[in-house]
Amino acid sequence: MKQQMSITRDPVRVLILGSGQMGSGIARLVLAKQGLELVAVFGKRAERAGMNVGRAIGLDRDLDLRVSDDLIAAINQAGPHLAIQATCSKLSEAMAEITALVKHGVHVVSIAEEMAYPAYRSPAIADEIHRLAVANGVGVVGTGVNPGFVFDLLVIALTGVCSDVRSITVERINDLSPYGPTVLTSQGVGLEPEAFYKGVDDGTVVGHYGFAESIHMIASALAWDIDSIDEDRTPIVSSVRRATPFVTVDAGMVAGCAHRAIAYCRGEPVMTFLHPQQLHPQLEGVQTGDRIEISGTPDVHLAGSPEIPGGTGTCALAVNMIPKLLNAAPGLYSMADLPVPSAILGDARHGIQKRFAER
Repeated sequence: MKQQMSITRDPVRVLILGSGQMGSGIARLVLAKQGLELVAVFGKRAERAGMNVGRAIGLDRDLDLRVSDDLIAAINQAGPHLAIQATCSKLSEAMAEITALVKHGVHVVSIAEEMAYPAYRSPAIADEIHRLAVANGVGVVGTGVNPGFVFDLLVIALTGVCSDVRSITVERINDLSPYGPTVLTSQGVGLEPEAFYKGVDDGTVVGHYGFAESIHMIASALAWDIDSIDEDRTPIVSSVRRATPFVTVDAGMVAGCAHRAIAYCRGEPVMTFLHPQQLHPQLEGVQTGDRIEISGTPDVHLAGSPEIPGGTGTCALAVNMIPKLLNAAPGLYSMADLPVPSAILGDARHGIQKRFAER
């Protein structure tokens, strides 16, 4: 049943989906922000059901909340205004949770990579999410550092100073050490090189999720029709021992994945994305960073090192998009559709009280 928003100055009530590395980071950030209230945490891991949320998200204290493994029950009991989904990467996996939330009148910020531009994977699913969001008076957006910011929103913003654009190259060299087992497995970390290539062939080693979403978000903004996208993945083989709490990589084993994508428009390469990700790159003298090169009028060059941190950056984006989404008309959005995010430094309710009152 669709819930009614409060017209009081009560905090924005937030439900977090996911209690892993990303969900926990987002939950801790919500707790730290004035005007936001963490009212529930949903987790898929059976072993965490009933666990105190404070311990589950890495705090050294208990909270008056328990991790729930029943999403509908969590929604009904907590009455959230907005949910942040941090449970999966694929659109097909995200759809059921998003649908349940939207049907209960809950706004959704998702960090599922394929939610950054869902119309690419499935226009039908994107249309269905948009229809449901409008019918239930809520907004839905996919966000994250990548996709959602470095490879797309930031690129789109930089083209604003160009009178024409011929091609775009983006490179992001990053450190995988802050991430948990799910991300490390998807990058092939800890495998032998031969097993890495077998993983690429059978789909267990995917490299970066989201190249196609970023490409099509940019293409939509620039009115480019993409003919095709070529992708390749090669292992980054370590010469030294590298370790995190989740994995140990010895010399000769795979420390990461070098993933490249090239997008073509009218037979010409118009976008080249390079994303070598590895565990502790500094151990072999590799410096992380982000680089955007736009060939146009004028040419644009932007580079920074070290990288914009993917984990903490994605947590911040998920939280900072809350007022932007609550102020938007109901519907499904990409990051290119909403006002650019800014840090919430004061009360998160600033500027969205009228929105609550209208609902």
